[in-house]
Parts: sequence; C-alpha cells; structure tokens
Amino acid sequence: MFTLERASKIFPETLAADVVPAVTARYRLLSAEDQLALIWYAYLEMGRTITVAAPGAARMQFAEPVLQQIRGMSFAEQSQVMCDLANRVDTTIGRTYAAWSVNIKLGFWYQLGEWMAAGLVAPIPEGYQLSANASAVLNSVKQVEQGQQITLLRNFVVDMGYDPQKGEGQRVMEPVVAPTPEELRKKVFIEGVINPTVVSYMDQLNANDFDNLIELFLPDGALQPPFQKPIVGRDAILRFFREDCQNLRLLPERGFAEPADDGFTQIKVTGKVQTPWFGAGIGMNVAWRFLLNPEGKIYFVAIDLLASPAELLKFAR
Repeated sequence: MFTLERASKIFPETLAADVVPAVTARYRLLSAEDQLALIWYAYLEMGRTITVAAPGAARMQFAEPVLQQIRGMSFAEQSQVMCDLANRVDTTIGRTYAAWSVNIKLGFWYQLGEWMAAGLVAPIPEGYQLSANASAVLNSVKQVEQGQQITLLRNFVVDMGYDPQKGEGQRVMEPVVAPTPEELRKKVFIEGVINPTVVSYMDQLNANDFDNLIELFLPDGALQPPFQKPIVGRDAILRFFREDCQNLRLLPERGFAEPADDGFTQIKVTGKVQTPWFGAGIGMNVAWRFLLNPEGKIYFVAIDLLASPAELLKFAR
C-alpha cells in the first residue's frame, strides 16, 4: 500500500539541484543590509543575461498602495522599511507584504529596483561593500544556471515581512487568468509517454485551466513543489496552482512509464518550465515524477529542479 512518504521516493536516482537550498540557507544567515544588497546585485547580475519582465498591472494593483507610500518617504525611511522587511519586523507594511503571493513580492522588489536605478528610492550607500559571506553567496548565484538563479531570487524574497500566522493564512494573489479557449490551446508531445493523465496535466496547466486540472487528482492526492513539503488535498493544491502557477509554460520533452505495486503506475518526465517573469528563452530544467492509481488519477506528483541540463537526458533503466 502506498503512503505519501513512500510515494515521494519514486525514481530516487533523480538528481535535484541541491545547490539551491544550500545557497538559500546561507542567504538567510546574512544581515538585513547584506540581504537587501544581494537582492539588488542579483537583479543587476541577472539583468545582464536574463530579461526580467515588468509585472502586469493586474498583479501589481495590490502592491501599488505600499509602493506609493514608500516612494513618498525620505531615503532614511525607505531604507528602514526595507530593512524591517528583511528582518521580519512586525509592521503594517510587513504584515501586508507577508500576505502577498510570491509573484506580487517579486513584482514589488522589481519596482523598487527600478526606482532605485532612477534615484527615486534610497540606493545602496556609496562605497558599500558586501561582507565576505554575502560576496560568497553572490558568487554562488552567478555560477549556477539561469533556471536555478530564478529559483534563488524567488527564495530570497518569499519569506520577508511579518507573518503572524506562520502558516497558510489568507493569501492575497493576483486575479486568476481565464483559461485559454480550447481552439487556441497547443498540445504537448512527450517522447516515450502517451499517458492521458500526464498529457492532460501538462496541457491544462499550460492553459491555466485549473478547475479541470484539479480533477486529475485523487481527493487525498499530493503535489510536491521543488524543495517544499508536499501539498495534500485538492483544495490546497488548487490554491497553489492559482497562486503560483498562472501563465507558466511547461515544455515536457521525454519520459517513460513503468508499473508499480498495487496496480499503480509511476511515470517520470523531464523538460523545461518557463515563467512569465523572465524571457521566453529561459527555462528551468525540471523532472516531474507521477504516481497514478489504477484508475489513472494522480496520487502524487513531485516537481524537481534538476541539478544540470544533463539530467534531462538520463533514462537508463
């Protein structure tokens, strides 16, 4: 009988990008000043090789009042607000920030970065030097591939602010995009995999068709995002899709299926995921590990950020 713990161990040879949680952990040990400087330098560094897309108006309407409030402050007040966010101080802005979805948080820092460059928001102090530890973290960010840089930047901003609940809480997210009309949907092709559940998962996620997508899962099914605990149950998974997965572009390439115990089927697919935040040429190398029950419903799916592009091609059995 499959348990969630046992399901999470299918295809144990999959090599995930362990550098991401390691660099994230080192980042969280830095001072608030170094964290803020590192985010700024990371945006600059990524901007040389990765096109960062401006956030859409619908996404940013929730952050706009806070952004305008900060813009109207003195440089000293602006610096204090940003340090308070990094230090997770209990402030009104900190509580508001903590309730935003990660996409709104990324948009917030993107806009502050634009204003810093324009001289409207307090810049990094002239002559400021990153500490040795912060410089080491920045060098690590520079050395990993672009898909892993995207994930690191997300990890840097997601836990800032003050969350009194430290749990799911009530999330503020951008409006859910309407599903792509059927006639405009592009179907994926996965070399080696013709399973209708897996193909539908990819197609419906690409179409923002979350209501039909969630029907592919068992009521007690689970989804495990990269470097996170499994999200269990349809309601929680649907909330995750709506908050974190809008306008993703899944580009599965190849995979294989094999029987598992109790009539289950395990399927591994590798490919790329592109996000609306970055240029179309930048994708994260990922593996999807599916465990389907005998009726073809998803009991478990894990999404792994791969250690290297070479992992996309490894299918030795």
